[in-house]
Amino acid sequence: MIDLPQPTGAELWPPAEPGPQARLNQPWRLLVAVVEVVLAVAAGWGAYALWQSGAATVVTRTDDGAVLESHRYFGGSLAAAIGLGTVAALLLVDAVRQLLLAMRARQLKRKD
Repeated sequence: MIDLPQPTGAELWPPAEPGPQARLNQPWRLLVAVVEVVLAVAAGWGAYALWQSGAATVVTRTDDGAVLESHRYFGGSLAAAIGLGTVAALLLVDAVRQLLLAMRARQLKRKD
């Protein structure tokens, strides 16, 4: 059996160069979170309005006095409502992320 050295892949990438550390604690992210919450509320309101306008009830009275009731759904309005609801949910998730990044991280003390 021939035992050849196996490549590990470590030589394919250059060594990591030390660079400036990214600052996660940035207070302006709080303003971004507030703006995203406001936009999420507006998108949620728009989704509700579109959902309500996406269905209509049609009532027809026949000659013999029978009342026929049917429902008509408008796919474009319902699809737009679902899309706006999804956008609102994504904005809220990102607002929480921005809020967590805006808060000051605690410095952990090392045990010596």
